[in-house]
Amino acid sequence: MNLILLLEYFLVFVLGLCIGSFLNCVVYRLETKKSLKGRSFCPKCKKQLCWQDLIPVFSFVFLGGKCRNCKQKISLQYPLVELATGIVFLLLFNFEFVTILYPSVRSIIEICFLFYVFSALIAIFIYDLKHYEIPDKILIPAIVITLFYGLFFNFYVISSHLLAAFAAFSFFFIIFWFSKGQWMGFGDAKFAILMGLLLGFPNTVVALFLAFFFGAIIGVILMIFEKKGLKSEIPFGPFLIFGVFLALIWGPKIISWYLNFLI
Repeated sequence: MNLILLLEYFLVFVLGLCIGSFLNCVVYRLETKKSLKGRSFCPKCKKQLCWQDLIPVFSFVFLGGKCRNCKQKISLQYPLVELATGIVFLLLFNFEFVTILYPSVRSIIEICFLFYVFSALIAIFIYDLKHYEIPDKILIPAIVITLFYGLFFNFYVISSHLLAAFAAFSFFFIIFWFSKGQWMGFGDAKFAILMGLLLGFPNTVVALFLAFFFGAIIGVILMIFEKKGLKSEIPFGPFLIFGVFLALIWGPKIISWYLNFLI
């Protein structure tokens, strides 16, 4: 790996850390119904943070995981989301094989689109995990932008993606309708539209299979350790997002492995 490529990966990782820091802010302000405008502040003492306290991951480590002003503990969510976003950006960048030496306009647009969509997915992941709800303020813009991206840059396969979105939405909506929202929330059905538009066929099927597979495993583990019961509510959005990520990057390989396994 040459020096230029290493620099590219480093810059992408740093960008991911910074976006992750912003996503933490987005989630917190959605939770508290506050505007995104204004300086960042400590959620405990409400004092504005100086620039030294806003360096992703480093500030958390340097401050010992405590606010400089009130000395209250800072949630581990903040560095974990920053690191996760940096790693996701690296994997997406590597998946697209984009370099800064000879980038095409299309490749730049594509990687920027993926960075945006997965930033939205990470924010949804956190919010749903904490509140058992997929926020429309993040989901709807992501659906609209993904649809327009498909129409303008993936027009030759848009019919497959539209069909996948309709099929995935119908599948979840039927579960939601017959269970009266007990088995599946309507937010999951709306999320399925984004999944289909982003992945198309057959990757949407892969994402769904992985989501249900890992959801079932985690559900059984939680019941074994008596954290959840059969009637307990478990947010399904994080599993869907995990499935989307795996299907986007390794979907064809997973399908190939599965078909070879059957044969």
